[in-house]
Amino acid sequence: MMTLILGKKGSGKTKRLIELCNQATQQSKGNVVFIEKNGVSIFDVSHQARLVVADDYGVKGFDAFYGFIAGMCAGNYDLTDIFVDSTLKIGGADLDQLADFAEKLGALSDKAETNVTLSISADKSEIPAKVLELAKVL
Repeated sequence: MMTLILGKKGSGKTKRLIELCNQATQQSKGNVVFIEKNGVSIFDVSHQARLVVADDYGVKGFDAFYGFIAGMCAGNYDLTDIFVDSTLKIGGADLDQLADFAEKLGALSDKAETNVTLSISADKSEIPAKVLELAKVL
């Protein structure tokens, strides 16, 4: 299942994402991953979650980002939840590419039986309809 947290900068998306991540670490019987662009949430994310800084691995663009997440799923059969902060900063600002990314990521999420939650700095009205059809919006 894929979930989106939408809102403009400063609307509390990251705080909500961290809360959801920390809740998931308490309930999960597997591994939880929190991906962010630059490592600023290191002290807020539970130590039980794996914090991954995308910049440390040179992840830029939606194709590279999808491959990065797919590799995590391939290497961890017990990965239950993935939380991604600042999706557009990692993947890029092109919302058409976001739609393609969301479609592939939704299929991966279903196949790997992994919950994926993305925070996106945009209003719901700016998000392509295709993306909204693929995910639950918080």
